[in-house]
Order: sequence, then C-alpha cells, then structure tokens
Amino acid sequence: MLFGGMLLYGYGRNHPEDLPWTELDLTRPVGAFTGRKLVQLRGEAEQCRALLGRAGVRFTALPPRSGNGQCGYDDAVRFTGGGALDIAYRPAGLGTSCPVAAALALWEWNAVQPAALQHFGRKVERIEHFGSYSCRRIYGRSEGSWSEHSTANAVDVAAFVLEDGTRISVAGDWTGDDPAARFLHDARDGACKLFATVLSPDYNKAHRDHLHLDQAERGAFGWRGCR
Repeated sequence: MLFGGMLLYGYGRNHPEDLPWTELDLTRPVGAFTGRKLVQLRGEAEQCRALLGRAGVRFTALPPRSGNGQCGYDDAVRFTGGGALDIAYRPAGLGTSCPVAAALALWEWNAVQPAALQHFGRKVERIEHFGSYSCRRIYGRSEGSWSEHSTANAVDVAAFVLEDGTRISVAGDWTGDDPAARFLHDARDGACKLFATVLSPDYNKAHRDHLHLDQAERGAFGWRGCR
C-alpha cells in the first residue's frame, strides 16, 4: 500500500491534470478531469478569467445581459485576438460564457491545430460559427428546456479555414475517409474531452452542418454527451 501510494503521489505531482482535486491550469495538457473542471467554472467568472489571463489569452469581459425566461449571462467574454491564440472567429465578435471560452482555447491548442497539422501540414487560421447567445429553448420550441445558447454557454462551429485558404465545412466534408473528414472527426473527438456536450452530424439532422459545443452542468457525476 505504501509503495502504491508513493507511485500515485509521484504520478500526481507530474500529472496534476489527471487528478480530480488539483486546480485547473490551462497551460497543462488535457487530462482525465480537465473537462469536468472546465464545467465547474460555471458561476466562477473571476477564477475563469484569471485562468485565461495566466494562459496568455487576450479577451474582454462582456457586461451582464438579461432576457426573457431564463435567458441572459453574467460571465461572458470575447476573444480580442493575438496572445496565445492563433485562431480567429468569424463572424467577429463572438461572445461566450467563460467556461466555453476556456474550453475553446484548450480545443485549439490540444485538438484542432494538432489535427490540422497531421492531416494538412498547416494550421487553422479561423473558425466559422453560427453564434453563441440566443434566447430560445432547445430546437427553438415554444415549450420545454431552455437551450444552453440562452445563457451563451454553447457555440455552434460550422467550418474551419486553413492558412492557405482551404475551407473544411461540417456540412460538406463530414462524410467519407479523406483528410477533411478525418480532420473533422478528430476535432469532434478532441472537443469531447473538453465540453460537457458535443453534438455532430452523427447525432441528428439538426446538427448536419455544425458541431454544437456546450458546458451544461449535469450533476455531481459529470455525465458528458459526445455524439
């Protein structure tokens, strides 16, 4: 037992990202509990923004916003470009909850750019999206649960544009076994380690043209949805 405990202690010192009780550090590799720790940043705006700052991410904090029903946010940020991030978002001015922004930064560093270099030999320059904040219920229904978009706690990613101008879209390149399709699937799988919910064309027709990424809270056990 003592020897096993020493091994665990030694491993934990070198790999704090794999332990549930260590603090999140966006400069560390993605570990077994990174995704859960990102979700736990909900309601911890000051801590989340401090993590972004320490990781070299440039951003501005957005003023609180309120809307009908459960709509609104008080922890949203907007990337301002430069710093530790190489990817720009189009349309410009994307604002998301801070936990989503932190996950997007880790997604760029640990999934999107490595996959782009592997499959194309060049990096992603920008990501095209369908937005984040939208005061609506799931699927725009008149009744039922509110969407994570209603609190800017989600973003819908439509396409990636490489440094040479090559565009890879979810709508046009998801199926098949070519580099574009493999890149999109790798990007989706990498997001599953960082977001509470990742929905792709494999889920249903409503997601045929985008990847839905959100940080929904799902209780103490941190159940995650990846499809």
